[in-house]
Amino acid sequence: MKFEQQISLQSVPSWAAYYLDYMTLKRVLYAAKQDNSESFDEFRSLFVTESSKVNARYEDQQADAYQKLATLEAQWVPSTPEADVATWKSEFGLLLSQLEILNDFAQTNVMACRRILEKADLISGQSLAQAMWPALATMSFASLTSDQVPLHKARAVWRRCTAIPVAQKSLVDDPSKTSVREITSPTATVSELDLSTFPVGKISRVWVALAEDGMGLPIRVPVMIAKGTMEGPIVGITAALHGNELNGIPLIHRLFKELDPQTLHGTLVAVPVSNSPGYLLSQRGYSDGTDLNRVMPGKPDGSGPQVYAHNLIQRIVRHFEYLIDLHTASRGRINSLYVRANLRDPRTARMARLQNPQIIVHNTSPKGSMRGAAVDLGIPAITVEIGDPSTFNEAYGRNALIGVTNILAQMNMLPDEERLTEYEPVVCSRSYWIFAKSGGILTVHPELATWVRAGDLIATVHNVFGDVEEEYYAPQDGVIVGKHVDPVCQSGNRILHLGVVDGELQAVVDDGHM
Repeated sequence: MKFEQQISLQSVPSWAAYYLDYMTLKRVLYAAKQDNSESFDEFRSLFVTESSKVNARYEDQQADAYQKLATLEAQWVPSTPEADVATWKSEFGLLLSQLEILNDFAQTNVMACRRILEKADLISGQSLAQAMWPALATMSFASLTSDQVPLHKARAVWRRCTAIPVAQKSLVDDPSKTSVREITSPTATVSELDLSTFPVGKISRVWVALAEDGMGLPIRVPVMIAKGTMEGPIVGITAALHGNELNGIPLIHRLFKELDPQTLHGTLVAVPVSNSPGYLLSQRGYSDGTDLNRVMPGKPDGSGPQVYAHNLIQRIVRHFEYLIDLHTASRGRINSLYVRANLRDPRTARMARLQNPQIIVHNTSPKGSMRGAAVDLGIPAITVEIGDPSTFNEAYGRNALIGVTNILAQMNMLPDEERLTEYEPVVCSRSYWIFAKSGGILTVHPELATWVRAGDLIATVHNVFGDVEEEYYAPQDGVIVGKHVDPVCQSGNRILHLGVVDGELQAVVDDGHM
């Protein structure tokens, strides 16, 4: 998709006149090249006019937002009657929506400026970007740091005013007697995760047995427990439920290395490898190939995978109060950094946005999923998709780690402020996979996290002689959530995961993910 089409898709319709006129700027560039002009003065002048227009709109809306923010912050009093609090929260919610639009407006226009200046250098053969960027960088919409973005400031006010107070009751008689970052060795194997048995102010490691192999030896999963010195929620993080989906493992390792249990409120529990048989075989499914994420909550007297799933839920997951389930794409496919969550539930919707993904997909839990089993137990849960299988994607992992710590900070478990990425996620009301009708050699054209319009060519299938057998076109406008990258394609293979932004959130929606 051409960049001007992406701008059109990302633009807020009522603000259309205030965005950078990318198409006209590009047309002026090509006209100057056609005329063999060396000055490109018309482009320079138009760029200044357009960027100034964008900045004027941004500053006007920013001033209005800051005024509303100051008014709302001054109105907040903890003892305010419940009815008035509801009105205040409603008005603040409208302000946050306004600021999300403003933040997206700034980001889209910064990207448009960068792209047109890069194109100007390419077409003119001159360093126009180097000459023009310094002036642009002084404009408000293009010079924001994370702590200057109005949206971030408003969120900080919201957190401060509405955060649920955390009981400050110490769980130790003498906190000075606990050792900083003391870690117990994982010598024990237990058949039940009893969180009351682990020491306060320390990080503990334990093996939890979930089944037995053919020699009667335990099939175990590793569990890490950070038990804080102050009361708070119990948050669980699971990774590698699909044995070759590994990106959650280093995320958990780094989180626990950075974590200080002395300042932690509540308990953090992590299972870095949830499907140890699949992990040892470097495969997605259980030892027999069964997808554990489709047999939850399992059965105590069922098949091997069902017993394992049952014990994973009953011995570990049921103790959580919140669940973050870390996944990646499946073999032969790649994913953007995205979250699947039920956005009709405000608890999981908040967790999803705090996770800082590129894309958020409204998705109620598929039948048999661990997320669904957790929700059935009353545990708010989200699924975080972190890149590609059988490898470590460091950039995605870093951003996903920021998201996890954001969630913990919002729950007042950590003293940290939220760290926000430079983009706002695309929120999809639904998503679905497009499948191949015939076999051959598949090429999927769009890049991850880019937009396509209805009718755009998205994939081509050639036969083994190089002839085009099939072409696939986008059935509607949407964003690329994930795609197939294995060229060998059979009938029924997945081609592309399309996220759709079309408004209403349905009570039940599933992307067909397997």
